[in-house]
Amino acid sequence: MCKERVIIIGSGLGGLSCGVILAKNGYHVTVLEQSPQIGGCLQCFNRRGAKFETGMHFIGSASPGQTLDRLMNYLEIKPDVVLSQLDPMGYDVVAIDGERFAFANGREAFLEQLSARFPAQRDNLAKYYDLIEKVSGASSLHSLKYAESDAAINTEYQLRSINEVIDELITDPLLARVLVGNLPLYAAEKDKTPFSTHAFIMDFYNQSAYRFAGGSDTVAISLRRTIERYGGEVRTMSKATRILCDDTHATGVEVNASELLQADYVISDAHPMRTLELIDSKLIRPAFRNRINSIAQTVGGFSVYLEFKEDVLPYMNSNFYGYNYGTPWDCEKYDDTTWPRGYLYMHLCHKPQPRFAHTGVILSYMHMRDVEQWQGTRVGHRGEDYEQFKQDKAERLISSLERYFPRLRDSIKHYYTSTPLTYLDYTGTQEGSMYGIAKDVTLGAGQRVPHRTRIPNVYQTGQNINSHGMLGVLVGTIVTCSEFLTAKKIYQQIIDSN
Repeated sequence: MCKERVIIIGSGLGGLSCGVILAKNGYHVTVLEQSPQIGGCLQCFNRRGAKFETGMHFIGSASPGQTLDRLMNYLEIKPDVVLSQLDPMGYDVVAIDGERFAFANGREAFLEQLSARFPAQRDNLAKYYDLIEKVSGASSLHSLKYAESDAAINTEYQLRSINEVIDELITDPLLARVLVGNLPLYAAEKDKTPFSTHAFIMDFYNQSAYRFAGGSDTVAISLRRTIERYGGEVRTMSKATRILCDDTHATGVEVNASELLQADYVISDAHPMRTLELIDSKLIRPAFRNRINSIAQTVGGFSVYLEFKEDVLPYMNSNFYGYNYGTPWDCEKYDDTTWPRGYLYMHLCHKPQPRFAHTGVILSYMHMRDVEQWQGTRVGHRGEDYEQFKQDKAERLISSLERYFPRLRDSIKHYYTSTPLTYLDYTGTQEGSMYGIAKDVTLGAGQRVPHRTRIPNVYQTGQNINSHGMLGVLVGTIVTCSEFLTAKKIYQQIIDSN
């Protein structure tokens, strides 16, 4: 068995899943996490006995035999997590101009739901749905069909924007806006975000949609146990402070500015800018540093975490997207008078199919510039003016939501808030962005982050390498680990595990 040493920086989903795959294949894996808690965006937190999720609020394609279900089997997660299915006839609900529109799972149900309101668009909806499947199926990674990709389809829809393609297919302007109603899931921008990103997200949830009963941190805990079962270790309070290199390759990682761990390979699950900050080597050219450091980030987020009064508010088994200005587009282009332009509202699932909601969250866009005056301060010690800023924003967001959920405030027992500063502190993502580096069809390859670096034994993984979300990150994990095992071997292992 191979016993080469792999050090993984960061314990988000990308770092932990790389750790599982490599540990299962005989590598000696050490995962370093600078915080007391592992998981990155899988983290949960507790306040007054109420549990809240921070990032991985729901997943798709997790019914038996579907893509994520097969990956969870391979990563040995399934025995440790409990899933609770969202409403198959309306897992997502989009509200525009006071009207609600539901997305259903499966082709026929999806078409029936929307064509009932837009009967003249049924044929166009079918073309749209079929294109979603075609683009997703063209990627061998997203379909888990080794060597069965369609490069022409992949390239075309990575280079065409979402709105360009949808406006070509859908002739009703309202329906075109409805179909992009879940934009907060990937912070898409008009004329920039590739249609392929939209297609992968829609296909992921069109197949099935679930929440983690009891919290997404169960995934991180499960992955950690698996790494340890195969002889690896996951260390908390262990901050990587340098990646040490000689003239040709990396030799190890400095931890907490004092301890040296030798390594045959290093994988970074940190934001690419954070990774480059750890490397002082001529192997990384200034032009590459400048390119990575100049790439635009997706917008940050403001969250209101709601604890509801006991047995008062019925559990909402769908996700709700509300828009105050008639469109999901351009919600990131707000000012103080127009914020929030839109939001995502969800209940968190504390047990399978609960009758009443225990906790929930409202998410809206927020730029780092709104909170930059408090940069450099510590969590919980940012001052009264910061707390007042957050309270004012929370009250506005709750009031906006009450347009569709009257008297919601009466059901709230406590609420807590977070800003892009919070996200920066807990995940290290640049500018506190929700989904890391932004994809932009106008920049082509210039905005892509490679999983390989110029240092031959240093690799990257996580949401910036392929895409964000559970499936996007795991696809990136396969790409990174294929450098060690080959993609063919990983695909075969996935098949064998199922």
